[in-house]
Amino acid sequence: MDKKYMQRCLDLAKIGLGNTYSNPMVGSVIVHQGKIIGEGFHHKAGEPHAEVNAVNSVKDKSLLTESTLYVNLEPCAHFGKTPPCSLLIKESKIPKVVIGCTDTFSKVAGKGIEMLKEAGVDITVGVLEEESRELNKRFFTFHEKKRPYVILKWAQTLDGFIDMDRTEENYGQPTWITNDFAKKLVHKWRSEEQSILVGTNTAIKDNPSLTTREWSGNNPTRILIDRQGRVPESHHLFDGSVNTIVFTEQEKVDKENLQYIKINFNENIITQILQELYKANLQSVIIEGGKQVLQSFIDSNYWDEARVFIGDKLFGKGVDAPSVNAEIQIQEEVGNSKLCFYRNNGAK
Repeated sequence: MDKKYMQRCLDLAKIGLGNTYSNPMVGSVIVHQGKIIGEGFHHKAGEPHAEVNAVNSVKDKSLLTESTLYVNLEPCAHFGKTPPCSLLIKESKIPKVVIGCTDTFSKVAGKGIEMLKEAGVDITVGVLEEESRELNKRFFTFHEKKRPYVILKWAQTLDGFIDMDRTEENYGQPTWITNDFAKKLVHKWRSEEQSILVGTNTAIKDNPSLTTREWSGNNPTRILIDRQGRVPESHHLFDGSVNTIVFTEQEKVDKENLQYIKINFNENIITQILQELYKANLQSVIIEGGKQVLQSFIDSNYWDEARVFIGDKLFGKGVDAPSVNAEIQIQEEVGNSKLCFYRNNGAK
């Protein structure tokens, strides 16, 4: 039965996807004699945690002393924007707690479990552990590898091209390879991640907004690699509507919602960019192009997953799609396009 209730925790936690940063997604369920009497999830950073919402939802608090609390991530033991959940569990005299996985964040890292054990609480750890870590893959990657979780995304034709050979007359709009369903899905993905990155050529050719126009949700921080300042300031990326970071070798003055970060382009720019995104507390980044940027992340082995659309078009010639040395994990149909998911379990 533990797995059943832990799965409910995971399902609840997923509701917070895209809204809990910089906190992880957490769900909690309280069970009394085989019946769920309370449940909750973490809605947003700074607001009550899942365990607090679950305890508060229990109508008859006297039942807590005979109940089991389930939670997909180790309860916190430190005072942050909210009091520690382990203290609440202790004060509520909940006798048993079942945990999906431990929290490797340094301020927690076993301290919550330790506090509960010292209070005499019966602890079980590791129920649906793999699923619990997968849910918060961004959070764990960020804290364990000191970099954001990296998602590669591109669309390619049946004959393996991501773009036509375009002249300046054809600049200004992306070359559409997929369909409206895929476009909406991409905008949904953007709402779930903290940042999105493109290179100079993509910015010049496509003039992208990199926002969630087709979906209701938060806009990610826009990241542009523009070594020599070639992207015109009239382009959407400089419209000031969304927080934007530009990596360059030029001396530039920051503006509202626009930050310039100078890096050394004669050294490995991928590691420098990831270090800066980590400093900015951005836990995830979608790499949307172009070919050179995508391939650089692949070749440096700094990528965690790739989402590749294959449209039903043929270009005959053009810009080759990136080459990724990994097996397809999942393949789905999105309208008249295919969507392939890859995972890199050996990422740096």
